[in-house]
Amino acid sequence: DSREQWPDCPSISEIRDQGSCGSCWAFGAVEAMSDRHCIHSNGKVKIEVSPEDLLSCCSSCGMGCDGGFPPSAWEFWVDKGIATGGLWNSHIGCQPYEIPACEHHTTGDRPPCSDIVDTPKCVHLCEKGYNTSYRDDKHFGKKSYSIESLEQQIQTEIFKNGPVEGAFSVYSDFINYKSGVYQHHSGESLGGHAIRVLGWGYENDVPYWLCANSWNTDWGDKGYFKILRGSDECGIESSIVAGIPKY
Repeated sequence: DSREQWPDCPSISEIRDQGSCGSCWAFGAVEAMSDRHCIHSNGKVKIEVSPEDLLSCCSSCGMGCDGGFPPSAWEFWVDKGIATGGLWNSHIGCQPYEIPACEHHTTGDRPPCSDIVDTPKCVHLCEKGYNTSYRDDKHFGKKSYSIESLEQQIQTEIFKNGPVEGAFSVYSDFINYKSGVYQHHSGESLGGHAIRVLGWGYENDVPYWLCANSWNTDWGDKGYFKILRGSDECGIESSIVAGIPKY
């Protein structure tokens, strides 16, 4: 569990909210990047990498709020860098997320999520009152890579370098997950979904990956879920990507 291995890195315990936008590919990436900036600087660089900057400015990443490609997100971090930016309404960092939080397949204080909104425009500026220029606020990766779909290699990567981004096929029986180790049993496919994988373990002898979703803390197990480990459940082990930050 990365939260226990690197207790000085608060981003590892943060659950974000992608809002009414298919930006999971960007969230899984910036969450793991934020964790790794802290881990690889020995706790000195505590930033929130901006999903807004990545989502709106990475033209090679796909279709913004209509979906995108995790490997391209990590390449963009290496090539162009990504500014800082916190959650919606947080006013943290250069470019905080501008799409409002909402309830994903559950009930809570926020309004229910709606149809997918338009992708925010790419703006090379920081929010008013932020004292660093957009260009100077960019944080870069040194390299990005994908990890072979072998359980042990994924474990070694997380153990050595921190959380990774993964993706899997969502079926309708995943949507109402609350606890336990998820395994797909029934229901139709709802498409791919990218998330952050931050650890592994056993629950009642069942091996799992510990994952953070970007549907806020009202969903699932306080925003987290566990999914069966070791048998490429819903493709979870076949599209793991990550990278090393540049200093």
